[in-house]
Amino acid sequence: MTLPRFGLGCMNLSHAYGVPPSERDGLALLRAALDSGVRMLDTATLYGGGRNEELVGRAIAGRRDEVVLASKGGMALVDGVRTVDGRPNTLRAQVDASLGRLSVDHIDLYYLHRWDRTVPIGESVGALAELVDAGKIGAIGLSEVSVARLREAQRIAPIAAVQNEYSLWTRNPELGMLDATRAAGVAFVAFSPLARGFLSDSVADPEAFASDDIRRAMPRFGADDWPANAALLPAWRALAAEADCTPAQLALAWVQSRGPHVVPIPGTTNANHLREDVASFGLVLDPELLERAGSLIDTATVSGERYAPGPAADVDTEDFEDAA
Repeated sequence: MTLPRFGLGCMNLSHAYGVPPSERDGLALLRAALDSGVRMLDTATLYGGGRNEELVGRAIAGRRDEVVLASKGGMALVDGVRTVDGRPNTLRAQVDASLGRLSVDHIDLYYLHRWDRTVPIGESVGALAELVDAGKIGAIGLSEVSVARLREAQRIAPIAAVQNEYSLWTRNPELGMLDATRAAGVAFVAFSPLARGFLSDSVADPEAFASDDIRRAMPRFGADDWPANAALLPAWRALAAEADCTPAQLALAWVQSRGPHVVPIPGTTNANHLREDVASFGLVLDPELLERAGSLIDTATVSGERYAPGPAADVDTEDFEDAA
C-alpha cells in the first residue's frame, strides 16, 4: 500500500504525556488535522486503554474516506499494566475491539505494536494475515523491530510498513532498517520525529513534567544526561533561524529528507504546533544545512539511552552498543 508522506501520531491526545486534553479539544485538534490536509491518523489499542481509538473514531465519523487509518495491537493495558501479548487469539480479539472502538469495519494498516518474544513472530503475523483475508485489516505493519524480524515476518506475509522511532537524536534505523525497508518497498514510519519535544524546543525543564509523563523515566531527560542535551539547544535554535524555519520544522524536514519511503508522524495536543508541523511537509532546505543538522544532533552528541532497561527489553531494534 502507498502511505501519505506524513501523518499524525494520536497518542498524545490520550496517553503518556501527563494529563491529556479534554475530549472536546482532542476532537477539535483531530478535525483540524484533517482540514489541514493530514491524511493518516495513527492510534493503538494501548493508548489510553482504548480511549484514543474511540476519540479517533468520533473524529473521522462521516470522513472515513479521507484518511488512512492505522492502529496497533499486541500491546495493551491489562489491569493497568502495559502487557505485550502477540498470541493469535489475543490479536484477533484486539482487532475486533479496535474496529468497535473506531466504529469502522476495516482498518487500513494494523501493526504488531511489539514483538512478543514468547511467541514466534510468524504466528503473530500469520494471525494478522488471516485478518487481512477476512477484510478486517488492509495491510500488516510491524513496530520497533529489527531487520532480522522484518525478514522473518516477510516470509509469512507481505509487510507494508515498519514503524520505529527515528529522529536526529535516535538514529537506530540507520543501522540497517532504512536500507532494508527501501530495498523491499516497505514504508518506514518514523514515530517521535521531534524527539519527544526536544527538537521542537518545547522542553525547558524536565523536572516540570507531570508525574505520569513517560519522559520522566527516559534517561535523556534525566539529571545525568539532560544538561549535556540541553547544551545542544542554542546551536539548534540558531541553525533553525538560519534555515528560516522553526526548530520543529527543521527536525521534520530532516526526517523527510531521509528518503521518499520515510513517513514522519509527529504528535501534538496544540493547534498552533499542528499548523507548524503541517507547514514543514514539503519544505525544501539546503542539503548542506541538513547535513549540519545531522552532525549537530547525532548519536555522538546526544547523551543517554532512549529507554530505561525495562521498556528497552520490549524493543527489538538494532542498537548502537551492539553494533560497536
